[in-house]
Amino acid sequence: MVEFSIPIRVYIEDTDAGGIVYYVNYFKYFERARTEFMRYLGFNKPAFLGDDGMFVVTDASAQYQRPAHLDDALTASATVTSVGGATLIFEQRICRSDELLVAGSVTIALVSASNGRPRRLPAELRAAVDKYNS
Repeated sequence: MVEFSIPIRVYIEDTDAGGIVYYVNYFKYFERARTEFMRYLGFNKPAFLGDDGMFVVTDASAQYQRPAHLDDALTASATVTSVGGATLIFEQRICRSDELLVAGSVTIALVSASNGRPRRLPAELRAAVDKYNS
């Protein structure tokens, strides 16, 4: 499995009164990494919405190791570890240089925007993830 990563800068809006990243904002960083990964593969969110599809998070967890601070330069990464009929499972990490700050797992599912029912992942998306991971 190949890790995809993007740079993140911690802004004041991301922090609490003590200048430490507020815990929920790490999930925003995870989201940015997943979104950019999908874009890198050639699949952006509007492409799925136009076909009555949308991704929803069905499970998310995070293990906090160390805090990030105002103005830190971070790396947010996403690795697809499992592809199901309608789901992708990502292992995700937030690091400062080589220091792991947060590790997590996020499961997303493709559902119909009109009725919320699961939809099969497109063959093109499966192929792109397989090619990236090989």
